[in-house]
Amino acid sequence: MANNPSGRKPLLTQAARPSTITVSAINEQGQTVPTLIAGEHPLTVYLDKREIVTLMTLGAAPEALVLGYLRNQKLVADIGDIAAVQVDWETDSAAVTTHAGSQDVMERMAHRTVTTGCGQGTMFGDLMNDIDSIVLPSGGNLTEAALMHLLDNVRRHESVYKQAGAVHGCALASAAGEILLFVEDVGRHNAVDAIAGHMWLDAIDGDDKIFYTTGRLTSEMVIKAAQMGIPCLVSRSGLTAMGYQIAQKVGLTLIGRAQGKHYLLFAGGQRFSREN
Repeated sequence: MANNPSGRKPLLTQAARPSTITVSAINEQGQTVPTLIAGEHPLTVYLDKREIVTLMTLGAAPEALVLGYLRNQKLVADIGDIAAVQVDWETDSAAVTTHAGSQDVMERMAHRTVTTGCGQGTMFGDLMNDIDSIVLPSGGNLTEAALMHLLDNVRRHESVYKQAGAVHGCALASAAGEILLFVEDVGRHNAVDAIAGHMWLDAIDGDDKIFYTTGRLTSEMVIKAAQMGIPCLVSRSGLTAMGYQIAQKVGLTLIGRAQGKHYLLFAGGQRFSREN
């Protein structure tokens, strides 16, 4: 995923929006109190002037979200092919231009599967068929101590969720459980796409990383982690049958219901070592 043979990087706007706004609410005592709520904004993505999708997002990392979406949907193969991502909140749009144009976008859009994502959950083309070509690194071992350290770091991390709720969070962590990237959005798929965008832009490999999400582990979440080359996926929530089956197929280490000192290891036990 981190490969960029051309060495080119796209020009990006810096159009982050505030993640929360303050509104008035009435509490159980009848008092009017200022209250933070999560932002939510439509962002319509255009690829070489073709409308692709409208994402509902916090707007905290719109350029990274767009990049990760294009990468995970396999609408653009190499980040060096992208000339610019320009986000304009006056029109609620993100205009992506490529150096050579994108010829097969409409064909890929004709074959899509609507998934269970909140905020956004659509897989274009034949992503399910690509599972057979995914080869995860044999390394990337995860220790129980690193898992506990990661969970504690997530618990202590400053977040929109603590202020306003209503969002999902995703983190990219080192093998030792240190948080490298943390992104929140109104949908878990948006959060994972934004991290994928950061990784793509900065050429970050996933082979020795851990991915954490607050959302459930569906087939699409597992596929995206595998596409990013990350061998270990952790969630505080549960998982679906297809998510479990795909993790087993690609050899991904899958840990769910991970909160406090508790967790369940569902797949990929060859990478996980418990404390004695």
